[in-house]
Amino acid sequence: MDLFEKISKNMGPLGQHLKWSHGYFSFPKLEGDIAPHMKFRGKEHLVWSLNNYLGLANDPEVREADAKAAAEFGMAYPMGARMMSGNSNHHEALEKDLAEFVGKQDAFLLNYGYQGMVSIIDTLVDRNDVVVYDAESHACIIDGVRLHMGKRFVYQHNDIDSCRKQLERATKLVEQTGGGILVITEGVFGMSGAQGKLKEIVDLKNEFNFRLLVDDAHGFGTMGKTGAGTHEAQDCIDGVDVYFGTFAKAMAGIGAFVASTEDTVNYLRYNMRSQTFAKSLPMPMVLGLRKRLELLKGRPELRERLWTVAMALQKGLREKGFDLGATNSMVTPVFVKGELSEATAITMDLRENYGIFCSIVVYPVIPKGLIELRIIPTAMHTLEDVERTVSAFSEVKEKLNQGFYKEMNPALSV
Repeated sequence: MDLFEKISKNMGPLGQHLKWSHGYFSFPKLEGDIAPHMKFRGKEHLVWSLNNYLGLANDPEVREADAKAAAEFGMAYPMGARMMSGNSNHHEALEKDLAEFVGKQDAFLLNYGYQGMVSIIDTLVDRNDVVVYDAESHACIIDGVRLHMGKRFVYQHNDIDSCRKQLERATKLVEQTGGGILVITEGVFGMSGAQGKLKEIVDLKNEFNFRLLVDDAHGFGTMGKTGAGTHEAQDCIDGVDVYFGTFAKAMAGIGAFVASTEDTVNYLRYNMRSQTFAKSLPMPMVLGLRKRLELLKGRPELRERLWTVAMALQKGLREKGFDLGATNSMVTPVFVKGELSEATAITMDLRENYGIFCSIVVYPVIPKGLIELRIIPTAMHTLEDVERTVSAFSEVKEKLNQGFYKEMNPALSV
């Protein structure tokens, strides 16, 4: 069969719906300044789907730093990969600041978060090593583990007994291979909002010999007394051996970093193929990230406002009987029972009749028969935004229970 013919006959689980979903349910376009209120299809919407946790995306100081750096350096400088010709004092200064902030000896900048995590796993372990990871790990972790040439064992989500059993299996195996064990989990799971049980995993080091890698994409800048991350919030900074954070969320930028001991970071710096053969982060982003980090550390009121909004939102939704799962972070998942057709109908109703834009999650990301409306609060949202959303969701829930959405066909309406 011709390759393109095969593709045209199977566009994938999401792509099969593109003819009617593209531009509305998938690949929608939000317009205007990045803020809680933006335009979708020409109409203003209250937006709950941007990971702009601290509101830094449109902060005047951030915008000014970005603009000045772009005017001075352009978007191309420095040219080349870091190892060859793309290094600068500003790149190294940002790495030093990041390492100090998250409590590690050194840090290494990465061009992208997803690509970075895949490459970290690929670089840290070889065929003699064993990876033990949480069942609900982000796709970047799953793809990194898939590249692993050795054995991998998955433990039930946030289940320490299950983690212990997999560590027992891994320990027996590495006694034969002579390799090591890498445990991988997340600081805050982006879909459920549940914190990874970092402290309890660290305590397992009393029983087993392993190193711990934590993807704290959602925790960096939002969790802990200073915002240093979930490992700070759980008082286990030293027990997390390799810390990974992204700039795409609390820092409202692009790229990521990995922090660890000086030797480990230097090993990654000289062996991560995705960085050795990729262009360095452009100077405007590096200087902009330095300003973002300065504000993240120097304006604790931003994090306080984020948590005020998040707690008010979660309290209001729970009082109305909504199931928010196991979240103990600012990520707010709202679970209701329903099918895919009802999920799309709910989304359309929220957008068209209530002016509320939030992400929708269905099977296979979550179990069949469930719909998740995923709300991401930010420091820029207001308590009025919260009240409006709780009221709208209550009305939508009543409609769902009455079977209203079974009669709608979004494919004919988009």
